[in-house]
Amino acid sequence: MSICQCFCGRANIVHPYFAALALIATVWSAPARAEIDLSGNWAARIHQDWQERTPGPEIVDYMGLPINNEARAKALSYQASELSMPERQCMYYPPAYLAFGPFGFKMWSEFDSSTGKILVWKMTGEIDIAGTSIWMDGRPHPSRNAPHTFGGFTTGTWEGDVLVTYTTHFKAGYLRRNGVPLSDEATMTRHFARHGDLLTITEYIDDPVYLTEPEVVSRTWQMDLKMQVTTVPGPCNPEAEVARLTGDVVPHYLPGKNPFVGELTKLYNIPEETILGGAETMYPEYRKKLKDTYVPPARCVRYCCGWTLASQANTLKCIGIGFSTLDAPLGR
Repeated sequence: MSICQCFCGRANIVHPYFAALALIATVWSAPARAEIDLSGNWAARIHQDWQERTPGPEIVDYMGLPINNEARAKALSYQASELSMPERQCMYYPPAYLAFGPFGFKMWSEFDSSTGKILVWKMTGEIDIAGTSIWMDGRPHPSRNAPHTFGGFTTGTWEGDVLVTYTTHFKAGYLRRNGVPLSDEATMTRHFARHGDLLTITEYIDDPVYLTEPEVVSRTWQMDLKMQVTTVPGPCNPEAEVARLTGDVVPHYLPGKNPFVGELTKLYNIPEETILGGAETMYPEYRKKLKDTYVPPARCVRYCCGWTLASQANTLKCIGIGFSTLDAPLGR
């Protein structure tokens, strides 16, 4: 007796045994879902752009930013004292600040209890930074005239195993922590790519008001099971910090009066036109423009970690925010 005769009885009848085998085979052969789990505590190790993310950039350093003349003029009028004004104290923290600052974050998902589908991915902020909700249920973005918030409005979709998000409706702020502006017309696309315990987020920032090309920033965080991150960080609560800045006084520099324009030129011999940025300074080809005229400084005078000088024994104490004090060679 054949197996078919034993289990099927008739040729046109499918026995439950074979139906179960067929179902198992279908499940095994079906392609796996592309989405991956992004939940966890993600710590910023500050292995990338330490100076930019911790002590901050030089006061007039717009290199590598695709800014236009309007953005440059506004940045040159910036004084850090304006951050003491209540109406400006939260402007450092648009959603794009995640990649500019030194903070980690917690990420988790919330799902529809009836279907099991993820409705939203949540990301905490830190200190004064608003959290982010990444809506995954296909809802549209608000009207162009809808109110803007510090967190903005974000939707997401999966492209393979990469989560791609799109953020609109966030308030005006800063693109760099030295007054380079970001308007409330700006939008941001992010790509979340996880590789084991590493999470890389790449931001593409478009601003029709101040940028001639997208600004692209990529940072990597590491999973940290011991890191403590509250799911409800403190909101940015402006208050009067300096009495004289609660009236009609706005700290600023008049056109042509910013005293820090030549500081990087004095420290590093970088031409002023390079320091003032623009899309051209984003690309490696720009180095060719400087190679015949640029003369490096004789020795390092600031942020000297990693510099070497074989001919001298001089050393200095290299102190960085969040880092141990190290002996670093003084020189080129």
